[in-house]
Amino acid sequence: MMSKIVRNYLKYARGGSKFSPWSILYPFQFVTMAWMRLRIGLYKRGIFSVTDPVLPVVSIGNISLGGTNKTPMTELVVRQFIKAGINAGLVSRGYKTKSVTPLWVGQDEDSLKREIAGDEPLMLAKRLPNVRIVVSKNRIKGVELLASLGVEVAVTDDTFQHKKMARDVDIVLVDSTCPFGNGNVLPAGLMREPMSSLKRADMVVLTKANQATKEELEKIKQQLKPWVNEDRIYIAEIKLESWMLFSPNEEVKVLPCDETPKGEYIAFSAIGNAPGFYSFLNDKGVNVVARRSFRDHHMFTKENIIELEEDAIKLGVKGFICTEKDIVNLPEGISMTLPLYIPTIEVILDDEISFCRRLYKKLKPQLIVASNGYGEDAIGVELAKKIRKRFSSADVKAFSFVGSGMHYKEAGIPVVSPSTNMPSGGVIKYSLVDLLKDVRHGLGNDIRSQLECLHEMTDMYRTPVCVGDIYLMLNMLWGQGMRPLLVATAKSVHLHGHLRIEEWLLKKRSRNVWTRDIETAEALQEAGVKAVYAGNPVMDLLGDSTCDLSVWPDKGFRILLLPGSRPRAYDDAKLILDSALELAKRIDCCFAMVLAPTISADKIASILPEWKLSFDGKTLECGEIKIFMFDDPVATVAKGADILIGLGGTANQLCAGLGIPVVSIIETGKLRQKKLLKEAEILVKPDFKSLADATENILLNHELYKEMSEAGIRNLGGTGALDKIVDYCANVLGWENRCYIYDKYGKYLEETSKDNHSDGLKIGDVPK
Repeated sequence: MMSKIVRNYLKYARGGSKFSPWSILYPFQFVTMAWMRLRIGLYKRGIFSVTDPVLPVVSIGNISLGGTNKTPMTELVVRQFIKAGINAGLVSRGYKTKSVTPLWVGQDEDSLKREIAGDEPLMLAKRLPNVRIVVSKNRIKGVELLASLGVEVAVTDDTFQHKKMARDVDIVLVDSTCPFGNGNVLPAGLMREPMSSLKRADMVVLTKANQATKEELEKIKQQLKPWVNEDRIYIAEIKLESWMLFSPNEEVKVLPCDETPKGEYIAFSAIGNAPGFYSFLNDKGVNVVARRSFRDHHMFTKENIIELEEDAIKLGVKGFICTEKDIVNLPEGISMTLPLYIPTIEVILDDEISFCRRLYKKLKPQLIVASNGYGEDAIGVELAKKIRKRFSSADVKAFSFVGSGMHYKEAGIPVVSPSTNMPSGGVIKYSLVDLLKDVRHGLGNDIRSQLECLHEMTDMYRTPVCVGDIYLMLNMLWGQGMRPLLVATAKSVHLHGHLRIEEWLLKKRSRNVWTRDIETAEALQEAGVKAVYAGNPVMDLLGDSTCDLSVWPDKGFRILLLPGSRPRAYDDAKLILDSALELAKRIDCCFAMVLAPTISADKIASILPEWKLSFDGKTLECGEIKIFMFDDPVATVAKGADILIGLGGTANQLCAGLGIPVVSIIETGKLRQKKLLKEAEILVKPDFKSLADATENILLNHELYKEMSEAGIRNLGGTGALDKIVDYCANVLGWENRCYIYDKYGKYLEETSKDNHSDGLKIGDVPK
């Protein structure tokens, strides 16, 4: 039984004594609080790894030590899903169990032993006979085991402080009879972490409410008010389900709940909040003349039972009463000389409809695609569209690190990032001058505002999908904490490859990496990175577009002009247009120009007075020369082109992949791009005559044209990468199952509200 020292400490920790020698522990709580803040901060910033589990996870936890009714609350949530026809399972750490690898209770005889599985999992296994219950110290592995057993949603016990695994819903329980003890954090009190941590909770449930007065409940709500909105607070009561009777030499009997044990009894318990159990018995009219409390999860010995029976003889009682959990911890094969009564309880919510509605709302998958460049935005848009189509029940949003996210907005995908418009058009790695211009323009403030926005979105989204480079991945990791997926469009072994530190970061903090070529995937795999090549994501920009040759005049060579997408494109447009005028003098040809969403045809015409824009904006004219203007996807026009004069990035690569020879200018960025395109591109001095000379030479030299065309197709690779990424999200990350669970639970709520003729859910709240 508990020593006097332990009882004295618990009295202080629960707020039962204001003045106590234990007050000396008061300063030590600040060490605990500092460590908790540091630990949570390290997980939030991705320095410690956070992994998204394969199943939707509903966590049941608390912020204080002691019994808060986690076990019956866990059972209630599991039963909620079962009612909806959803196969729910449970993961428990198992208190001081010998289990090392994850096991499910019932897989063999050993799994049914108290020292292997733990008391609470065994108790729940008896109450939920058809539910898979897994015991695992590694919760992520436990959820994976549930998934392999066909479970569709996981309910996890005591995981509010477990930051390694992301959750879909965090339900935190507060004991109404002893909500926060003396208000101090361990070791000076019962609190695991300060009350401010409740900001992380999706739902807070005040348990054992029928053992507290209305005034006490209102006081708790007021204490919660600074951290928890009132609509997230729910009230739960303990209800007596039935009495079980263990009589000597007789089978266990289940008695009606109104058949209260008559006479005097000894009550014993080994639970977190023994006073709450004794108060419950008192409320039910049970005459308890002696109480015997043991530490939580105590495994009773034969000596303990002998002592209890000796006490019973001295006091002349009729028998014993203990909790349902204590039965699991009694010695195997023990036979008591007096009857033993066990009350079985269940949790009842005061507003079950509201609770279920919020649970349903939090189960809605929140997905995000991030990118850091105009070309990357274009790929990100295609990926986001595919994700939205495949996971139609999810909310899909975008975070654009460069510009305003116009590509996403035009596709109808909400952009949650702050707009940033730098003179260079983005963070420039190749030009110190452009970088300094950006810094003077406020680059630092823009980066800060992006990180602040990411921090505000912590725990909101599932695994982020990043399109770009490791700079983007680290920003998302720092802001979201969860290991992202990376579509690595910027780095390749053909561009010097990844640095050792980049390989280490990708190995430790990325969930998976898709590369643009097989050689890069192999190099990363050798470094231990989960990398795969499934096609070039750039080539997926082709989409399902087909070429409408009517956009091209039936006249000579068809020359495509691409001035790029950054603000400097207005200067580049003059260079390209001058080369077009020069070519028109030499060969029979026609021209089309595709403008990025960030570039305005009106502005081009305003800064080049010799060129006139037609009233409908479809042609740009200089004398007899016409440039047909398009804002359609590049692929729509490019598939009909013979050659490209392009100063873009991703668009140049896309055209090369289509077998269209590329002519561009010598500059740092294009020299790097040349390593990717190789023989498919020719770089010349940045003057219009050089561009015209190279273009004319390629068009008239059939052997050279063929070599460049074949090199582009060979070097850029095939399509299909984005579809493979979506498949990975569906199957490995479990997004398809998340949408299925969300839809099914919503339909169940809709049907339930109709059957009960309650106000229920409004039309549109649940999917049809």
